Amino acid sequence: YTTQARQEVQAQSICEYQVQLDGILEQVNQLGLQRIGFEADSLPYAMVERLRQKSPAGCEWQPESERLRSLRWTKDRDELSALEHAAAISAEAFEEILPLFRPGVLERDIALELEFAMRRLGAEEKSFDTIVASGQRGALPHGIASDKVIASGDLVTVDFGARWSGYHSDETVTVAVGPVSAKLRQIFDIVLEAHDRAMGAVRPGIPLRDIDDIARSYIAEHGYGDYFGHSLGHGVGLEVHEHPAVSAQSEVLAEEGMVITIEPGIYIPDLGGVRIEDMVYVTADGHRRITRLPKEFRLLPA
Repeated sequence: YTTQARQEVQAQSICEYQVQLDGILEQVNQLGLQRIGFEADSLPYAMVERLRQKSPAGCEWQPESERLRSLRWTKDRDELSALEHAAAISAEAFEEILPLFRPGVLERDIALELEFAMRRLGAEEKSFDTIVASGQRGALPHGIASDKVIASGDLVTVDFGARWSGYHSDETVTVAVGPVSAKLRQIFDIVLEAHDRAMGAVRPGIPLRDIDDIARSYIAEHGYGDYFGHSLGHGVGLEVHEHPAVSAQSEVLAEEGMVITIEPGIYIPDLGGVRIEDMVYVTADGHRRITRLPKEFRLLPA
């Protein structure tokens, strides 16, 4: 375990204990700690209580989830480089398997080939279970790849990512396999414009809820407000879904160094759906797109 830990973790020292709590308590005693913050979102209550009971008198255990979240909001140069590399891997893999998008192919097979290509190109793992949702299944925001057969006239939404050096990419592309109906094309164009408007607004100091509102209002103005049911985006880093949320409820201002997603969508039951997603880095004077794939309407041969 210690050998593997040295390969995977950057740390001044690595200690191995038979009982996890013993290691934590030893560090508390050696360092003479009196006030210890912990991530309440992930540390079980029962473990915190055991630590409190076994800690020296006067030792205070304090939940610090919000502070720890904010420490991860902004990315340094090395983190940004890892995120960009992960995005480059996933983009190259997608373009490599794009010829598979044709009638008669299973959604599941596209997901498998995409995941294999990402691993072969250097990814440690896929970021999450790959979403491939075609035809009417496009109305499922989290339509994990199924045994559905792709048909001519389908829009196919693919939400995927790669993990590299511990950091994740997250990107969504919607493509057409053969000519699609006028309704589906209209929906695509609305989502793309909402995406582009929100992307263009990203800059330091803007409330994240305002970015969400830009995309949401545009979709609502075109009659599809009830069909966009999730937040516009989220942070990305060591976890594929991190704080801050880009949502109507957010009270956070965009900061230089943040990496967030912009991913509007429209999902209509019994018809299909569209989602378009990019990762964006907040720069000193605006933003820079991290994900690389084109988002314009792509008509593939059927």
